[in-house]
Amino acid sequence: MHDVDWMRLALEEARKALKHHDVPVGAVAVRQGRVIGVGHNERELTGDPTAHAEIIALRQAAMIVGHWRLDDVTLYCTLEPCCMCAGAIVLARIPRLVYGAIDLKAGCGGSVMDVLRHSKLNHRVDVQMGLLADESAELLTTFFDSLRH
Repeated sequence: MHDVDWMRLALEEARKALKHHDVPVGAVAVRQGRVIGVGHNERELTGDPTAHAEIIALRQAAMIVGHWRLDDVTLYCTLEPCCMCAGAIVLARIPRLVYGAIDLKAGCGGSVMDVLRHSKLNHRVDVQMGLLADESAELLTTFFDSLRH
C-alpha cells in the first residue's frame, strides 16, 4: 500500500467520529506495512480532553510494539496535529507524519507553530502535509456547517 491508501484508511476512521458527534479526525499508525494503531476523536464520547485520534492511535501502536518508542512507525492523520498531539508524536519518536488538512487555528505541524520540527527539541519529525487535504477539509467543513444549522 502507498501513502494515499493509508490516508484513505485514516479518512474512514475519521468518519466514525460522526456517529458520536465528535470532530471527524482520524489517524492510522503503520509499521512495516501493517496497521498497528487506529483512532478517531472520542472527546464527546468519553469526556476525555486527550481523546484525540492521534493519541488513541499512538497508544494502540505502543501496546502492539511493547514500548513507548515508535521509531519505525509512520502516522497518518486527516488533520494537522494540535500542540498536544504534536508533542506526543515527538515524544514517541515517530520518524514520519503524513497529514491532510492544515489547521490554521491550532495546527502545530507547520502552520500556527511547528512543534514537530522545532530545533530545540531532541527529535524532529519528517512531515508531509496536504495528502488528500480536500477530502479531509470537506469532512470537517460539513461537520461544522451542520453544527451551525
